[in-house]
Amino acid sequence: MIRSLFAGTALTLLSCGFALATEIGTTVSTPCPFGDCAATISLAYAGEFDIATGTVVDGVELGGLSGLDFDLASGHYIAISDDRSEKAPARFHELAIDASAAGIRDVKVLRTVTLKTEKGEAFAAKAVDPEAIRLGQDGIYWTSEGDAKQLLPPFVRVARPDGSFLRELTLPQGFAPTADNASGIRNNLAFEGLAFLPNGDLMVQTESALNQDGPISSLTTGALARMIRYDAASGEPKAQYVYPVEPISQAPKKEKGWNDNGVPEILALDDHRLLVIERGFAEGFGTSIKLFMIDTEGATDVSAIASLVKTDQPIVPVRKSQVLDMRAIGLEPDNIEGMTFAKGADGSDLLVFVADNNFSAQQKTQFYAFKVLKRP
Repeated sequence: MIRSLFAGTALTLLSCGFALATEIGTTVSTPCPFGDCAATISLAYAGEFDIATGTVVDGVELGGLSGLDFDLASGHYIAISDDRSEKAPARFHELAIDASAAGIRDVKVLRTVTLKTEKGEAFAAKAVDPEAIRLGQDGIYWTSEGDAKQLLPPFVRVARPDGSFLRELTLPQGFAPTADNASGIRNNLAFEGLAFLPNGDLMVQTESALNQDGPISSLTTGALARMIRYDAASGEPKAQYVYPVEPISQAPKKEKGWNDNGVPEILALDDHRLLVIERGFAEGFGTSIKLFMIDTEGATDVSAIASLVKTDQPIVPVRKSQVLDMRAIGLEPDNIEGMTFAKGADGSDLLVFVADNNFSAQQKTQFYAFKVLKRP
């Protein structure tokens, strides 16, 4: 972990609102995901904390928080903004979150760090689309979705605690965008999820299917999204797995309204099990957030398969099982995009989520906490 990142910073307390629709302590349990009782998981709701859109800290509007991680050594968090260097240079924030099994009392911004290019400069407007962030042994790992319209490839980079460039991981073949959309990432559906396994490997999740791997989710069919397994130390990919994204669960109110479903984040439980968020949206109805557990054991390595829908080779995707539906327990989630395990102020093991407000006045930066009662 990067201890030096969290030294000697000032606190800025944020104004907030609280939502109490779901009772603190409400428990959700999944005894045997995919028939594996060793994978039992149980969570207890531990509160919400909201920050209004338009909140400015040290001259920078706080928003677009699309990735979140916790440092046990300091007790602080880092959260990356998906602002494409338009409101301010691409950046991450260091946060102090006072959370426990009894609720989230406040969120404080400790400082804001600008992410830098290889040349040591701030990113130009629309030159990057930050999405996920994790603390690694040698630096801060973060992703950009790239921009398929500009033919900007997605990437995973490592930054020093001051935001300066350290190195970039190798992009596997088939992920770079193409002018004819025959292969590569779809726009705004690329590297959303990032997770370190306990053994040091790094998992990177696309939000939905690559162009060559079939359609994105619809009301009737799901999508085949690739998950890359990296050797983090070398920066080289080791394997790829198929994550089956669910179909869209709700039609929009209006006939030509917008709806979608995809993966905004992943989080490791052990060396083969992970948590995966699926975020759905239907215009006129709002956002649905479901949490799944997956297991990569026995899944096919599809690294050498150019197209998942144009192959005769049998493919076994990761196993998955739903463990939480936020709306089903009475919550009203916004655009949840980040999650991390954390240690609460009372010593509780927590699972903390953050929502990206899209810098929209109709949305909010939202934090949820759950006490982890049992997990693999």
